[in-house]
Amino acid sequence: MLLLALDTATPAVTVALHDGRDVAASFSQVDARRHGELLLPAVDRVLADAGVKLDAVTGIVVGIGPGPYTGLRVGLMTADTFGLALGIPVHGVCTLDGLAYSADVEGPFVVATDARRKEVYWAAYSDPRTRVGDPAVDRPADIAERVQGMPAVGAGALLYPDTFPDARAPEHVSAAALAALAAERIGAGEELPAPRPLYLRRPDAQVPKNYKVVTPK
Repeated sequence: MLLLALDTATPAVTVALHDGRDVAASFSQVDARRHGELLLPAVDRVLADAGVKLDAVTGIVVGIGPGPYTGLRVGLMTADTFGLALGIPVHGVCTLDGLAYSADVEGPFVVATDARRKEVYWAAYSDPRTRVGDPAVDRPADIAERVQGMPAVGAGALLYPDTFPDARAPEHVSAAALAALAAERIGAGEELPAPRPLYLRRPDAQVPKNYKVVTPK
């Protein structure tokens, strides 16, 4: 097993290579506006650091969000392209699950990432491997009672200390955690989600409802 993992659902562009037992190489860079520019060079760097060629990869792991439309689709389209070109499976993993997996937290906790518009993408976990319910997007004040007293992980938690007073690292997901979690689940015979995006809401950019049509005279 040689898994190439990548995620662009948060401001971090993150890539890792996992051999089924350990992370062979990984790289992350935080830049919310350059996902498309940074992802492929990051893949090249990770493969070079591990000393392998792309055609040695046996599976792709991609973070499926939730996340902003523009950033999230960069990773998903790249993963699909690699899968088709190499003829190998593409496995989806919830980005929040990857954050939870790398959290050093015992007992129930919350993962929250920045959804912009003064909202967070979030989910509750009973432990680092077990999510309770589906991911959601909400204003922090609207979920304050539901998450009260629970530690919280992620950039969304750090942004809203009134709702998440016990906010902890990591701030962004790492592809190393995604790959390790995927390898663990594949090894246990679990079926991973399809590599399809968890947007949870419509994209920011939309076609105007009433626009002026210009016709030639």
